[in-house]
Amino acid sequence: MSAPAHGPLTGRRQIAIVFLAFAFAYFLSTLVRGITATLSPTLTAEFDLQARDLGLLAGGYFLGFALTQLPMGTWLDRYGPKRVVISFLSVAVLGCLIFSVATDFKVLLMARVLTGVGVSACLMGPLTGYRRWLTPALQLRSNSWMLMVGSFGLVGATLPVHWLLPLFGWRPLFWLLAGGVVVSMALIAWAAPAWPKAAPLAPDALPDDGYRAVWRDPFFRKMTPVGFFNYGGFVSIQTLWCVPWLIRVAGYTPLEAAGALFWISVAMLVTYWLWGTVNPRLAHRGIPAARLMAWGLPFAMVALALILVAGPAAGTVAWATFLCISTVVTLAQPAVAIALPASLAGRALSAYNLVVFLGVFVMQWGIGLLIDLAGRAGLDTVGSFRAAFGVFLGCCVMAYLYFLWAPPHNRRPARPSA
Repeated sequence: MSAPAHGPLTGRRQIAIVFLAFAFAYFLSTLVRGITATLSPTLTAEFDLQARDLGLLAGGYFLGFALTQLPMGTWLDRYGPKRVVISFLSVAVLGCLIFSVATDFKVLLMARVLTGVGVSACLMGPLTGYRRWLTPALQLRSNSWMLMVGSFGLVGATLPVHWLLPLFGWRPLFWLLAGGVVVSMALIAWAAPAWPKAAPLAPDALPDDGYRAVWRDPFFRKMTPVGFFNYGGFVSIQTLWCVPWLIRVAGYTPLEAAGALFWISVAMLVTYWLWGTVNPRLAHRGIPAARLMAWGLPFAMVALALILVAGPAAGTVAWATFLCISTVVTLAQPAVAIALPASLAGRALSAYNLVVFLGVFVMQWGIGLLIDLAGRAGLDTVGSFRAAFGVFLGCCVMAYLYFLWAPPHNRRPARPSA
């Protein structure tokens, strides 16, 4: 059931099978990504963690992501998603197993970094394949629907995990995750198309000079600050800082916070589904992703500003509104991939992912550091959170202004086929 990697996949059934195989692995990667937020009260109590420790632990996952992006992009272009994703997932199995037996913070952090390394190809791998296998409109749809599947993983990391904790404890949950990753490896090995040793280059492809063409691309540079601050901060809040805000600022219990995160994740799931439905139509009408981001990001920043003003009154609805609007920034990834030749798809996506996940790591750890520093400066809990998130908002505003004023993309888009 394999298709040539240099040509489009043929037939809805084949596209669906390949999509679902990769989507299951991505589902598990986002589940393990989001589980830290739900477990944050448990881990904080068991390991006596401060805010900066919690931020570093959650950010370790994204640090693992960032460490692999540049070599992974080259490997994806050379060897294809099938071989690369399966190889990386074997590291994720090891990371989950070490996390499950950790008895101190250093081992927890090491395991978290290993897990991040292991699942770091779960989205970039299939997106690299889609760049060669699918039309631009279907690339936008598949990207949004992959993120929708990721939201299923985040949903699974909320109330279901909270319900299972009293029954099994948190350690056996990571045994189950390790087993699920092994199953996903088998599915990808069975379903994914092979990648030829030397795929032909597109007529408009650039010379194979590593990442030089990617870093020099004006559109890539235009998207970089938004990826680091707006996208990175969006992910860090979704996967960690939303829950501490709800518990420490809004006064939720851990169960109420898990329920809130559940409904927030459901709302985001629906949002990604809508993006996947409307994106092909918008692309057909000539509305590029960059324009949608220019329209949508100010609303996200206004929503965050209102949360800071509301303080303890900002609960589930407020954070759901901010996070759902912020999903517009996820259009950056397929936009970057489409803007560069298909022969550079893996490197373009991985380079941009490096920017995003470095941003996530810095935002997750940085917000925790700022909360602790504000507390030491004499602010109460609400004031400390407001100060930290206020700094984050200021960074987002500056990144957005650069996005608006940076030079436009001065090279024609790459053709959809490789």
